[in-house]
Amino acid sequence: MSVRIIPFQPQMATSFRELNLAWLTEYFYVEPKDSDLLENCQEEIIDKGGVIFFAQLKDTIVGCFSLLPMDANTLELGKMAVQDGYQGKKIGHSLLQYAIDYCKKKQITSIMLYSNTILQPAIHLYKKFGFVEIPMEIPPPYKRSNIKMALMF
Repeated sequence: MSVRIIPFQPQMATSFRELNLAWLTEYFYVEPKDSDLLENCQEEIIDKGGVIFFAQLKDTIVGCFSLLPMDANTLELGKMAVQDGYQGKKIGHSLLQYAIDYCKKKQITSIMLYSNTILQPAIHLYKKFGFVEIPMEIPPPYKRSNIKMALMF
């Protein structure tokens, strides 16, 4: 199974929204910030200097992630999702490796993310790649966030 990582195209906005709504509604609920990002990903991510990438198997989009600028040297990893039925097949691993490689190529010095510790497979993956827990601001940007992590290069 060979996954390809491909960049965002405007016609993929629906896939980005649906992949993320699936996990948000399964584990949490959709917060206003989620709605802004998912309903207007071109304006809220791409047009603000961010990027979105997708994992593709054959002709099927099976995963995604976004990177948003926090400052000149830090990008926020967000909205990383893998479609049900494709989880546990190293697609998240491929997405995260691509995100890290992308940041290094762009000479970004750190990646930051917000998550929740009930998402154990995601937390395990982040730790495997060297992310460490860092202090979270109060209030956090998402009500569901109970962990903030960073990877420094």
